[in-house]
Amino acid sequence: MSVWDELTGQAAAISVFRAAASSDGSDQAMTHSWLITGPPGSGRSNLAYAFAAALISGDPDGDEPTRVQVEARTHPDLHVLATQGVIIKRDDVRDIVKRSHYAPSVGRYRVIVVEDADRMTEQTSNFLLKELEEPPERTVWLLCAPSEADLIPTIRSRVRSVRLGVPTAAEVADLLVRRDGVEPELALRAAQEAQSHIGMARRLATSPEARQRREETLALALRIDSTSTAVLAAAKLHGIAGDDAKAITALRDEEERANALRSLGVAPGQAVPPALRSQLKALEDEQKRRATRSLRDGIDRILVDLASLYRDILLVQLGSGVDLVNEAAAGSIAKAAAQAEPTATLATLDAIATARERIEGNVTPLLALEAMLVSAVRIPGRIAT
Repeated sequence: MSVWDELTGQAAAISVFRAAASSDGSDQAMTHSWLITGPPGSGRSNLAYAFAAALISGDPDGDEPTRVQVEARTHPDLHVLATQGVIIKRDDVRDIVKRSHYAPSVGRYRVIVVEDADRMTEQTSNFLLKELEEPPERTVWLLCAPSEADLIPTIRSRVRSVRLGVPTAAEVADLLVRRDGVEPELALRAAQEAQSHIGMARRLATSPEARQRREETLALALRIDSTSTAVLAAAKLHGIAGDDAKAITALRDEEERANALRSLGVAPGQAVPPALRSQLKALEDEQKRRATRSLRDGIDRILVDLASLYRDILLVQLGSGVDLVNEAAAGSIAKAAAQAEPTATLATLDAIATARERIEGNVTPLLALEAMLVSAVRIPGRIAT
């Protein structure tokens, strides 16, 4: 099995990485600092780990033992810098920078994957810059971010960038069928509604609860007709995002705590000795930071879903004939399209974009949702019902 088999829609990027993994380092195919960019859901991290497995194994298609260890994040020559919080701080980088100077233990390279490199503070970026300028001979840095513009110019000038495209809905659906055993019809609908976001498509295809929460989100938006219903809808959408975040993090939190207790030698049901409580407290603090980020990510997913809804409404208003993202709600979308002018729908899409920017700028998510929905109600051009 090749490390590239579970990737989709990125043939050009895979070709670049296979050539680099095949290189002996004497040509321009290989470099020691990479930046993988692409929109959310394009598979940046998955591609980075596949490339890491190929580099460590010395085989452009990887080998099974290395692939399994990389997927489990347990390979001794793989290090991951990721955060479950909102930003990556300088202190988060110190330890991994030290490890970057070790020679590979068993593999051809020591590989460091930096997920969400766009979350680094400027101080962290400048600290990491020194390592990217002169990395050790057998160390490779793989940075992942939505775009080159998300990193400081001095880092961009020292990495080789590989831009990923958005896979088609058909390609994502095919992956869900092959990898996850999803029925083709459900896989295609999930891929379309997720707008080719691979991770979200998988959740929609495999979780009835996730599908129900998305349907409820769209239904709430379509029922808004006054300031009061907008404020109530904002609270409900915030609650939906919270439920979705808990569903994603709860199982992981429980598994992490169980693993931590096991590694500390604490039997199930046994009281945690005082000397070990600080270690569990550190884990709980990290989980709280992850919950905050997960809530923000959940609200952003809701805003993306709302943007797809109003995009569909606008297409119907303009008579474009383009396929809808939310085909299952075509009847409700047609009714909503008849109740407003295209200019009002465009203004609503602008309000959604503004809400996303405000939340990214650390505005309280609930307030951003309320402002967005209230402004959408008050936009001129709506037809009274």
